[in-house]
Amino acid sequence: MMQFIKEGTVIPFMKIKGIVEILCIVLVIVSIVCMVIKGLNWGLDFTGGIVVEVQYSNAVDLDVVREAYAQKGVVGVTQHYGSPRDVVVRVAPKDGLDQQSVTNLIMQAAQGLDAKASLTRSEYVGPAVGEELVQSGVLAIVVSLVAILAYIAFRFEWRMATGAVISLAYDVIIVMGSFSFLQIEYDLTVLAAVLTVVGYSLNDKIVVFDRVRENATKLARDLTMDELFDISLTQTLSRTIITSGTTLMTVLSLLIFGGELIYGFSLALTIGIVFGTFSSIYVASTWALLLKIERRNLIPMKIEKKETDGMESMD
Repeated sequence: MMQFIKEGTVIPFMKIKGIVEILCIVLVIVSIVCMVIKGLNWGLDFTGGIVVEVQYSNAVDLDVVREAYAQKGVVGVTQHYGSPRDVVVRVAPKDGLDQQSVTNLIMQAAQGLDAKASLTRSEYVGPAVGEELVQSGVLAIVVSLVAILAYIAFRFEWRMATGAVISLAYDVIIVMGSFSFLQIEYDLTVLAAVLTVVGYSLNDKIVVFDRVRENATKLARDLTMDELFDISLTQTLSRTIITSGTTLMTVLSLLIFGGELIYGFSLALTIGIVFGTFSSIYVASTWALLLKIERRNLIPMKIEKKETDGMESMD
C-alpha cells in the first residue's frame, strides 16, 4: 500500500487529545443548541405537501420554470426529474392552497411556457405520513448505534465500543447541526446519507481498533496506552488518507456537478466523511483512554488445556 508517512515516524496524536476533545464537545453543544433554536428545515417527505410533475416537449431551464410558477403564486422546490424535459415541484402545505388549485396554477404556468406540456403526476403527502417518517428515521439511527455498540463490545472491548458509539453520535449530531445552521432541506436522501456516514465512519474505527489490539500483543510492554494509540493511529493514517481522500473526491464531484436534486445528500456525506475521519482519530480513541482502557483488556486470554495420555485401562 502507498505510504505517506515515513517508516518509524510516530505522530503524537494523543498529546493534544484533551484540547481536541473540548473543541469536539463545544461543536456538539453548538449543534444541539442550533437544532433546538432554529430546528431542521424538514422536507416534504417529513412535513407533507403537494407534489406535481410536468413533462415538457423540450428541455427547459429550471430558473425560467421557477419564475413562471412564482408568478402564479406557487413557490416550492423545483427540480428536473429523470430528464431535462421532466420537472417536479414540491410545495409545502399552506392555507388556501389545496392539491387541485396548485395543480391548476402549475399547469397554467407550464402551458404558458410550452403549449404541449402535460401533467404526469399530482399527489398529496399528508402530515401524518411525514411524522411517521421522522419517527422511523430517528429509530433507524438509534437502532444502528445500539447494534454497533453490541458488535464492537463483542469483537473488541466495551471501552472501545463506548468510544466508537460516542464518536458516531458525534458525527450524526455535527451533520444534523450543520443542516440546521444552514437551513438546508432535510429530506429522505439526507437521512440516507446520515446512515451511510454511520457505516462509513464505523469502518474507519474498526480498522484503528484492530491495529491497536494487534500492537497490544506485539509491541514493547513498557509503552503507555497513549503511545500505543499514537503508533497504531500513525500506522493506519496512510490507509485513512487514501480511503477518505478518494471517497471525498467522488462526493465532492456529486456536490459540485450533481445538481439540486442530490445536493443535500452529497453535502451530508461530505461533512460526515470529514468529521468522521477526524472522530476516528480523536473522539473514539480519546474516549477509550478516558475510560481507562489497559493493555491487558486487549490481549486475548489463553485457555490452558489439560493434556491426557489417551490410554484406556482394560480389565
